[in-house]
Amino acid sequence: MRRAVALRFHAALAALATAAAVGVALPITQASAAAGTATGYATGNGGTTGGAGGQTVRATTGTAIHAALCGRASSSTPITIEVEGTINHGNTSKVSGDSCNTADSVIELKQISNVTIIGVGNGAVFDQLGIHIREARNIIIRNVTVRNVKKSGSPTSNGGDAIGMESNVRNVWVDHVTLEASGGESEGFDGLFDMKNDTQYVTLSYSILRNSGRGGLIGSSESDRSNGYVTFHHNRYENIDSRTPLLRGGIAHIYNNHYVDLHESGINSRAGGRAKVDNNYFEDSKDVLGTFYTDEAGYWQVGGNIFDNVTWSSPGDENNPAGPDPQSNTSVSIPYSYALDGASCVPDIVRQTAGANKGLLESSGNCSAPQEPTTPPTTPTDPPTTPPSGTNLSIGAGSDGSSKAGGTSYGNVRDGNMSTYWSPTGSTGDISVKWSSPTTVSRVVIREASGSAGAIGSWQLVNHGTGAVLKSGSGAGTITFTPTSLSKITFRITGATSTPRVAEFETYAG
Repeated sequence: MRRAVALRFHAALAALATAAAVGVALPITQASAAAGTATGYATGNGGTTGGAGGQTVRATTGTAIHAALCGRASSSTPITIEVEGTINHGNTSKVSGDSCNTADSVIELKQISNVTIIGVGNGAVFDQLGIHIREARNIIIRNVTVRNVKKSGSPTSNGGDAIGMESNVRNVWVDHVTLEASGGESEGFDGLFDMKNDTQYVTLSYSILRNSGRGGLIGSSESDRSNGYVTFHHNRYENIDSRTPLLRGGIAHIYNNHYVDLHESGINSRAGGRAKVDNNYFEDSKDVLGTFYTDEAGYWQVGGNIFDNVTWSSPGDENNPAGPDPQSNTSVSIPYSYALDGASCVPDIVRQTAGANKGLLESSGNCSAPQEPTTPPTTPTDPPTTPPSGTNLSIGAGSDGSSKAGGTSYGNVRDGNMSTYWSPTGSTGDISVKWSSPTTVSRVVIREASGSAGAIGSWQLVNHGTGAVLKSGSGAGTITFTPTSLSKITFRITGATSTPRVAEFETYAG
C-alpha cells in the first residue's frame, strides 16, 4: 500500500486559507507570501524571483493590478501584487503608463519584468478573465484560480486561455494555481496553460488543471519549435480531453503528476519534442503518452510511472502510443537538482498540496510518514506489515471497477470527499480498492452519496485475488469479516433500487 505523505508548509502567508489534509499530520512552518523558491527549469537562465526585493501592494480589482504595474518607476522595477477577491470583466480595464502595456478584458503582463502576483486572504479568483504574458520575463504567479476563460461566446478573454505565454517570454514560475474550464472548444474554451513563439524556462508546480478539452501546449504549430525547458511537477490533470501537455520541439521534464480521466490522449510529444517522464501516476485514462495526430515524431524517456486502468489505441500513420508497455526512445539530461516522490504516493501528495488555497503546501520529497515534532531522530526501520487500526487504508490506495457512469471516477471512492462518488453505468457493478502489496483488512465501510441513501440493495464483498466471498448482505454501512491479507478487495453490487452512488469505500485493519 502507499505510505503516508510527509509535507512541509513552504513559504506560506499566515492569512492564506489552509486546506485540512485528510488523515495525514502535516509538519508546517510559515513565512511571507512574497517568499518562495522557484523549482525546475524556472531556476535556469539566471533564475526566477519575480518581485522579490520590491514594493508589495494589495489589489482587489483587475484595474488595480494594472495600476500597480503602471505606477512603477520602470517596467523592470520589482513589485509583488497581493490579490484578494474576484477579478472579472466588470472591474478590469486598461491603465496607461510608461512602465506598462495593459489592455481591457485581460490581465496583461506585456513588455515587463520582475513581477509577482499572489492570491492572499480569502483567495483570488480570475473569473472568465485570462492572464496574458507577452514579451516578459521573471514573472511569478501563485495561489490564484483562473476559471472559464472563453475565446468565443461572451465574454471573451485571452484567446480562451486561462494562462497564456507568447513572444520572447523567459523565466515564469506558476505555482499552486487552479485552472479550470467548463468544456472544450465547442463550448468556447481553449487551453488552460499555453506557451508559444519563443517561451522558455517555465515551471508549473502544485497546480490543478481540470474540466477542459485542452490542458495546454508548448508550440502553436509543428514549425513553432523555439519553446521549451519547461517543468511540470506535482500537478493534477483531471477530466481533460488532450494536451497534458502537447510538446512541439524543445524539452519538458514531467514528474510526480497525477493524471485522471484523460479522454483522448495525454502527454503528446511530437515534432522533435523530448520529454522526461518520471514517477507520474496515470489513472482511468487513454493514450497517456506518445505521438498523436501527426507523423512528425516526438520522443520520451520514462521511468517509475504507474499506469492504473490506462487503455491504449493501436499504432497508425499519425498515431504512435507509447503503451501498453512504455519504453524510452531518447535520453534527456536535467540540469537542476530535484527530489522524486515514489509514484505510488503521488495521488495522496497531489490531493493534499495542489491547487489554490492549499496554504502553499509542498511535498518533502521523500514519500515517508511524518514524524511527530517532539520525537527525536531515530534510525529508520522497515514499515510495519500490518497497518495501524483506525486508519482508512483506502486513502492513498488504487481503485478500479467494472464500469463508471459519466462524470464519476473510480478514484472518487477513496478521496475522503463525500461530495464526489462512483456509479456504475447501470444499476449493478463492481468497485475495487487495491494496494501494491498484500494488506490486512477486516472491516469495510460503504458510504452512499447524499441523496442516494438506500439505493444499494444486495452485494458481495470479494477477495479479488482468490475470488472468495468475504461477506454478503444488503444496504450500505459497516461490514466486518475475518481479517484477510489481500491486494485487492471488490464491493460487488448485485441489486439496487436505483443507480448506486458510492461516495467512499473505506477499508480498515480492525
